[in-house]
Amino acid sequence: MILRIALATPLRRLFDYLAPQAIDPSLLIPGVRIRVPFQSRTLIGILLEVTDHTSVPPHKLKYALEVLDTQALLPADIYQLCEWSADYYHYAFGEVLLSALPTSLRKGKAAEASPISLPSNIVPDIKPNLNHAQEQAITSIKNMQSSFHTFLLDGVTGSGKTEVYLRCIDDILQAGKQALVLVPEISLTPQTIQRFQARFSVPIAALHSGLTEKKRLQAWLAARNGDAKIVIGTRSAIFTPFAHLGLIIVDEEHDTSFKQQDRFRYHARDLAIVRARTNSIPVILGSATPSLESLLNVKRERYLHLSLPHRAGNAKPPAFHILNTQHVEMKEGLSTRLLQMISEHLAQENQVLLFLNRRGFAPVLYCTQCAWMADCPRCNTHLVYHRTPPRLQCHHCDSQARIPTACASCKSTQLQPIGIGTQRLEEMLAVHFPDVALIRVDRDSTKRKGAMQDLLAQINQQNKAILLGTQMLAKGHHFPQVTLVGIVDADSGLFNTDFRAVEQMGQLILQVAGRAGREEKPGTVVIQTRHPDHALLQTLIRDGYQSFARTLLLEREQAVLPPYSYFAIFRAEAYAEKKAAHFLTAIKELCLANNAVSVLGPVPALLAKRKGLHCQHLLIKADKRNVLQGFLADLIHRVEEISVGQAVKWVLDVDPVEV
Repeated sequence: MILRIALATPLRRLFDYLAPQAIDPSLLIPGVRIRVPFQSRTLIGILLEVTDHTSVPPHKLKYALEVLDTQALLPADIYQLCEWSADYYHYAFGEVLLSALPTSLRKGKAAEASPISLPSNIVPDIKPNLNHAQEQAITSIKNMQSSFHTFLLDGVTGSGKTEVYLRCIDDILQAGKQALVLVPEISLTPQTIQRFQARFSVPIAALHSGLTEKKRLQAWLAARNGDAKIVIGTRSAIFTPFAHLGLIIVDEEHDTSFKQQDRFRYHARDLAIVRARTNSIPVILGSATPSLESLLNVKRERYLHLSLPHRAGNAKPPAFHILNTQHVEMKEGLSTRLLQMISEHLAQENQVLLFLNRRGFAPVLYCTQCAWMADCPRCNTHLVYHRTPPRLQCHHCDSQARIPTACASCKSTQLQPIGIGTQRLEEMLAVHFPDVALIRVDRDSTKRKGAMQDLLAQINQQNKAILLGTQMLAKGHHFPQVTLVGIVDADSGLFNTDFRAVEQMGQLILQVAGRAGREEKPGTVVIQTRHPDHALLQTLIRDGYQSFARTLLLEREQAVLPPYSYFAIFRAEAYAEKKAAHFLTAIKELCLANNAVSVLGPVPALLAKRKGLHCQHLLIKADKRNVLQGFLADLIHRVEEISVGQAVKWVLDVDPVEV
């Protein structure tokens, strides 16, 4: 008996082995894990087929070592999803298939499920009254819950999208099925789980990288066995097996966190649609600021558009104010007017949220005598100055250094941190508002396990407080006491090499603004900018996101940029810059014979050196998706041939979100 096995290797093929000696043939079930020898090590693979023929010479076949399972681990829809993903993203099937397993199963540990228990002391949730738009959205989804449809739930911040999710899931549970809810950030899962537990007295599982291997395995098995009725997770949860999946929800569908940015570069939102189609079930994409891709799919009638144009209950949309900071006195990034407004809102026992998407104390440590700046030795970027604990740190490779007492170039002691980070802003606010609770939420303050939950609990316990943070604080959270949102620096997205930067800037501004005035109290949003007359910023504030998105779509159509064209990027890294460039130049020469695609590059990446490696990009563009896919399918094998023996690390990124 010949066993055909998928292994987690970059090689785009399956591997043939002889069945283990003295094995009971009834144990050789396609889908079980098998331990096999591979070169000088042993690997865990998945048995795909038992056959009696092979193209490998018999004397070269090795014996498999042992069978680890008594039943197949993955259901058919996960195999189909992995096959589709491997074809579309041009990645080795074995690596895709094995990546769908929890880490402990990839290591060969037993797939033994533990009973999942219901949490105690949960205060039941009271169902709020629905408005007309919510009722219409729920009815539309319910009427089509037995077949595949993609719904874009396009609702302003605070419009009650989560309540629509909950009502739809209620129907799915009553039908004896399960639901999968994808969220973009780990920080959102505890709050989402609490809300769902308050509504449903069923086992709910979380799946994200912040869990231990054991907890991830138990959640995965609970979903596969049908015990966990709802799974809430980040992008990798799209590969979770279910006994009776009935609905998939992708919350904040526009968020770039759904795109895996290393190794196997899939987009969880797109895979959610593929999986829903395979299972003939509905998928809901929810957002207050939908991606341009989703809006174009609505326009082309591929998605069904459900609109929630008003905030739920008595909450009103916040009032926007643009503050021109060009000729204004600033105190550590805050204008006098914004400081005054903060004082006014705090005096009324309200909370204030300040958004600055830059952690640390200052982005640069600068010598005032010779203009030297502290740079990362491994990356083409500056080291970020951190005050607590004191250090210089690279936010790309995580290397750290002590804060120098003298300039490395001229030996001067006149060193000064330049620019504003969350730590610096926190220090200044503590001086201005010494009697007010100051809560900073960024990657540094949430490193400790459970820290995010503690900070959110602290926010909900305070009547009067200043919340300061990065985009971790901006997405999806419900802060009923926040009446003022200050966006400290709105300019970073207005002038950027990435054509998607303005879209992402608009989304982020409205997501942050959506934290203000979510209940009875009216909300105010202040945007500090040096470019108050920027046309797109004015369109966003004056006419709203829909008009902003239409303007961007028109620009993209005229420039033939995604979503009106399709991109793939070969990303190459090497310790010698010339090697990465030469490798991509060789790929470019393979492309030039085809007139259906255009090629740009190779060029250095925006971060030209990272972790000691020089990074180069080659962009391939086509006007039609099937043209690009057909071209890449032929090209990838030729690229693998020319990569043999080259000291270059490369990856193909299909539908990149960062260009």
